[in-house]
This record gives sequence, C-alpha cells and structure tokens, in this order.
Amino acid sequence: MKWLLLLAGLVVVLLLATRNVWRPEQVATAACVGAPEFEAAARRNAQTFASVAWAPFGEFETGWDAYAPAIAQEIRTSCGPTTPGFAAALAAWQKARHLDAAGEIEPNTFEAMRVIWMLRRPFVAATRDGSCPPGATEASLAQAAASEGYRGRLVQLRPGALAAWRRLRDAARREVPAVRVDPSLLALVSGYRDPLAAEALCLANGDCGGPARANCSAHRTGLALDLYLGAAPGLDPISSADANRSHQAATPAYQWLVRNAGRFGFVAYPYEPWHWEWTGEPIARV
Repeated sequence: MKWLLLLAGLVVVLLLATRNVWRPEQVATAACVGAPEFEAAARRNAQTFASVAWAPFGEFETGWDAYAPAIAQEIRTSCGPTTPGFAAALAAWQKARHLDAAGEIEPNTFEAMRVIWMLRRPFVAATRDGSCPPGATEASLAQAAASEGYRGRLVQLRPGALAAWRRLRDAARREVPAVRVDPSLLALVSGYRDPLAAEALCLANGDCGGPARANCSAHRTGLALDLYLGAAPGLDPISSADANRSHQAATPAYQWLVRNAGRFGFVAYPYEPWHWEWTGEPIARV
C-alpha cells in the first residue's frame, strides 16, 4: 500500500511542477506516514490537492494547496497535506465537529473551516446584519514610514494596528531567516482605504461585487492591512490568481504568519494570503 501512496505523491509533484506550493515531501516524518488506516484518504487528498475545481469563497479556483497551511494550523498538524498523518489529524478534527471523519478535504469539511475562519474576523461579525462600519477618520490614523511600505508606499493604519504590525515584523525577522535577509517581506502594501475613493475605483474597474474588492471593505477601518509576501512571476503581490495565492502560501513568511500572527492580535482572510486584520480594538458601529 505504501508504494501507492508514494505514487500518488509523485503525481502531485508532477502536477505542481510549475506551481510553487507547499510540497508534500516537505514534512514526511515517521508520524506523518505511519497511519496506514488513512493511506486511502491521503491518496484522495493528493488527487484533489491541485486539481479540485470549486469556489469556496465565491470565485472559481483550482486546488486547495493555497489553504494547506491554514488547514494544517486548524487541525494542529505539521504533516504535509497529502500524508496519512495529515489525514489522521483532519479526521480527528472532523469527528470532534460531528462531520464525516474520513480524513479527506471535501466541501462540507472545508465549509466548516471557512465559517470558523470568517467568524474570527471582527469585521465579519460587525457586518453580518448588512450594515457597514464607518470609515476611520483622518485624525484617528497613524502614518507608517515610507521605508515600511512596499516600494515606498505611504500607508495609514490605526496607531494600535501599526504598532502591532511593527512587533510582528520584528519578530518575523528574528525567527524567519527568509524574512531576515529580505527586508521587503512583510512590508505594508496597503492599509486604510478611503471608502469613497475605494468605491469609485471598484466601480471604474467593474469589480465591486467579488472578493477582490468588496463594496464594504475591512480596509475602511484602518485595522486591515495587506503584506508583501512575494508574487508569482508576472503577477501583482495582491493578485488573487491561483498561481499567486499558491506561491505565497508556500513561502516561509506566510507559513510563519499562519502559526504566529495571532500572538500579535492578527487574524487572516485565508482566500488572500496577504490580507490580515488586527483585533486589538473594537470595530466602530454605525
């Protein structure tokens, strides 16, 4: 049976030859491959890892590789996403939530995770009734230094969010060699966005309704920020193209964020690896 598992892993590697993702072979300890009862589930996860066609966040995409670090964090495993150990940890998570404990990533399981992830965002809780929080006032914002912005961009945030980001960035530079040697990583790409200017821009671009630019964006609060995590060749660092999201999810910087951003009060929007929101102060209500 193990040769079948190895064959499935090889197929995934070949499928992803041109796609920078978290590769299954990155973590292959004895504990990760020593769960024979989940070998079949691991093979099925390997089959869907880069090929499942779906739209869990409303936009069509292929594969679940971009979510692999977030899923691993949620189910508390360091095993690669196509190993039996990963499937075993997922099955335990599924069982605890009265889902089919097969150890496979499938729509019902992912939807349960998606709801959990979204409800961790105070902005989502604040907008569930259809209302939209007011934008931050100019007087309530702090200006990041040009050297802190990606390619010198001038970014504004609420003072507490800016201070928390600085602590996060400094910790990442201490703890992640890739971030230490490349000071552009985790730079601020975007922060506060004026609601009227953002609405005019999305109307001009014709994309007000989708995840790429929502009508009521968390950026209006001054508590949401976009971080530079690199980009797939030829793509913008905040492009939602599959290749870009997969590329970023495979980076040491993003995987560190998934494991550690909560230490500094940040929560993720997993559809966009670059997007993080600070929870250190309440969302203003209308």
